[in-house]
Amino acid sequence: MDFDLLAPPVLSRSGVLRDEPLRTDTARQVAGWPSARLVVVDPEGRTPVEWDAAPQGGFRAADAGSWDVAAGGARLKTRATSGDAPTPDAVLLGERDHIAYWAVRGKPDLLAGDDPSEWVDLRMTGAVLDALGAGLFTTAVAALNWHDSARFCSRDGSPTHPANAGWHRHCEAAGHEEYPRTDPAVICLVHDGGTGPDARVLLARQPVWPARRYSVLAGFVEAGESLEACVLREIHEEVGATVSDVRYLGSQSWPFPRSLMVGFHAVADPSVTLVPADGEIAEAFWATRADVRAALGEGDWSASGEAPFLLPGSVSIARSMIEAWAAL
Repeated sequence: MDFDLLAPPVLSRSGVLRDEPLRTDTARQVAGWPSARLVVVDPEGRTPVEWDAAPQGGFRAADAGSWDVAAGGARLKTRATSGDAPTPDAVLLGERDHIAYWAVRGKPDLLAGDDPSEWVDLRMTGAVLDALGAGLFTTAVAALNWHDSARFCSRDGSPTHPANAGWHRHCEAAGHEEYPRTDPAVICLVHDGGTGPDARVLLARQPVWPARRYSVLAGFVEAGESLEACVLREIHEEVGATVSDVRYLGSQSWPFPRSLMVGFHAVADPSVTLVPADGEIAEAFWATRADVRAALGEGDWSASGEAPFLLPGSVSIARSMIEAWAAL
């Protein structure tokens, strides 16, 4: 049985042109700087957003990731630039309608009228931002996180400085070039291959997650390992299941701090006893499609407590994968 995602994962959307030649065209960057916009991200990964319709009851950190597009949209609140040219620490995110967008580190400017309560992180708002905002914010967080951790050369330990509009760093001692780091990870929806409401999917919970919250399984790709091989290894290590018929679904950046989640689905036998990995998986079980649909119907976080379990928020590709399987 094969299936596709119903829509692109929310953090895979983008609305800017980010061609590499833009990053080396300094004349164009300087000419466009006065009309450019800044995506300002604080050290905690937050930026200001403007809501079309504020979430009912206000926005609470405990609700991170729980708002979907139907609850109201949001847009990034960008800043105007100052000075005659891009600052050395600015990262060119791309262009849209002849407007350049750059990312910088910063904090709320109270003197300029910033409202600190408007500053939220990507987990909270990724699902409700439009494609432009989602792409800008995701790239800004990923790139700025990398710069924070790449201030010294990995070869000789000497200081590095940004170049190519923030898309690589030069080693001061020997001129080595460092590029933004992305760590691939697989995430796999394991199902029994069945159809109808009694078909089953494998869900699991990490020990640090709240009670009743479950998701599909994921893990980082090791050196010298293919994505498909990683799927087989991770599923077996985490719950003792052997999977087959591994199929690609889609991918999504997950810049916390620098991952790329590559989604798959695969088939396993529900009659085989699950063996959760000690310290990694607190619980694992097979859920029916009917129960998954019921959980999805309660929203990301059920206030009524009537949902059979809780599922990942809309900002995660895991949610997109579960929704696609549940829709069969």
